[in-house]
Amino acid sequence: MQRTLPSGASPLRHWSAWIPILIPVFLLALGIRSVAIQGLVSQPDEGTEAHLFQLLMPVQLLVMGIFAVTWLPRAPRAALTVLALQVILVIALLAAVYSIDHAPLG
Repeated sequence: MQRTLPSGASPLRHWSAWIPILIPVFLLALGIRSVAIQGLVSQPDEGTEAHLFQLLMPVQLLVMGIFAVTWLPRAPRAALTVLALQVILVIALLAAVYSIDHAPLG
């Protein structure tokens, strides 16, 4: 049995679609800002950026799960597109963190 969506119902209009998109964009902007201001220097403390990363990544994964459970049964094609975008942004963020962590300090 096919569920019908109310007119105007779209996964992109739901908060659980936007939070996992905004978190990596925010963290990438924060990382770029940090590198622009301080450069790639070794720090004794992880810093605010690292703490925000550690706090927001579990939140992001939780909200991605809520989105998947809510929207995959309702609108599978649109939900998979949004989930793909969310996953791509997570991978981009993790790649940026990895490259900063393993950058030669000179």
